Amino acid sequence: MKIEEVKSTVKTQRIAAHSHVKGLGLDENGIPLPIAAGLVGQKNAREAAGIVVDLIKTKKMAGRALLLAGPPATGKTAIAMAIAHELGNKVPFCPMVGSEVFSSEIKKTEVLMENFRRSIGLRIRETKEVYEGEVTELTPVETENPMGGFGRTISNVVIGLKTAKGTKQLKLDPSIYESLQKEKVEVGDVIYIEANSGAVKRQGRSDTFATEFDLETEEYVPLPKGDVHKKKEVVQDVTLHDLDAANARPQGGQDVMSLLGHLVKPKKTEITDKLRLEINKVVNRYIDQGIAELVPGVLFIDEVHMLDLETFTYLHKSLESPIAPIVIFATNRGRCVIRGTDDIVSPHGIPLDLLDRLMIIRTSPYSISEMEQIIKLRAQTEGLSIEDEAITELSDIGSKSTLRYAVQLMTPAFQSAKVNGRSQITKDDITEVNSLFLDAKRSVKFLSEGSKFMK
Repeated sequence: MKIEEVKSTVKTQRIAAHSHVKGLGLDENGIPLPIAAGLVGQKNAREAAGIVVDLIKTKKMAGRALLLAGPPATGKTAIAMAIAHELGNKVPFCPMVGSEVFSSEIKKTEVLMENFRRSIGLRIRETKEVYEGEVTELTPVETENPMGGFGRTISNVVIGLKTAKGTKQLKLDPSIYESLQKEKVEVGDVIYIEANSGAVKRQGRSDTFATEFDLETEEYVPLPKGDVHKKKEVVQDVTLHDLDAANARPQGGQDVMSLLGHLVKPKKTEITDKLRLEINKVVNRYIDQGIAELVPGVLFIDEVHMLDLETFTYLHKSLESPIAPIVIFATNRGRCVIRGTDDIVSPHGIPLDLLDRLMIIRTSPYSISEMEQIIKLRAQTEGLSIEDEAITELSDIGSKSTLRYAVQLMTPAFQSAKVNGRSQITKDDITEVNSLFLDAKRSVKFLSEGSKFMK
């Protein structure tokens, strides 16, 4: 008899470059701890970032921007990600790279405006007429295909909903059946269906089925109280860009929430300024009525020196908007020519009039001991076992090249250890992979010494 263990259905999360960063690592007085929340060192930069977080939370940062400036691999992106963690997942955080604006499909300023609007959230509270309850029956009713042929079509769907107070049977349109399928609704799930738009929201599995399966991914919710047909306050967090995209191709329903019914467009097209102005009027009206609340988020633009003079001018104007998000720039350049000009040299490649608006935070190169701590953190995050001598060797390599290169060597070194029948990375594994791969400095040296094959 063959018995197999059922594997957990929890999705394996992809480990990214900054998966270990969980916050700024500050104490209750805003002082940075030596090693905390995935960050090491950069005490002045982290303390300054903590002050910026406080300004954002108290809504006193509007119209200002932040610049993280420092050499490559000194934690600029990590600090921006940490700021996003500190603000919480309800505050929009939109990362982009300066070179993204140079698209052949749409204008440069349009790319910037899209990302600006992605960074501005709207928290909508609406009282809606809904049908809510645990699904007790889900039966599609089929009829002959009116177009002829052998196929059959669904004419309607019969659904039974149960609450603590009673039950109700509903006959729904075929389009709502498609929404039920998209939400993967089955008997035993707790859902609500909006009476106005027919939108379906699955809230979870009824807790009466909690002992049915031991699935870590399943969320169990109590049986709803009251009647099946009721008025319910629905809270939804959206961005202004969501409303732009949805309103460009609207779907049934007259309320703000129904604008979110269809966000996927068949091709990338520009949203006009006229449409945005109309949406702004609607949003302002809902804010005045107390239905919605504006949540300014964070737009993070990495490699800001890649922007040109036209986009910088547009940014300068956009920062003065009353609904502008908080903008964080990052660059590793010193004095350089502003892109889009021939001879205008400026600090960080940013025009002086925009630079005058920025609060600048400097990041410094890591010491060898700090590199060792970061390498330990990365090994722990990636689930790698590594000897102390190997960590020392990696930090030495990082001091001669870059920390980023040293961290990148860990995974191939672990593969080398596995090939040699070991489960722990040793110094020999690091030495071996370092001889197989080149960092940027050694590669430049190889080219400068003259290669007849590469010119």
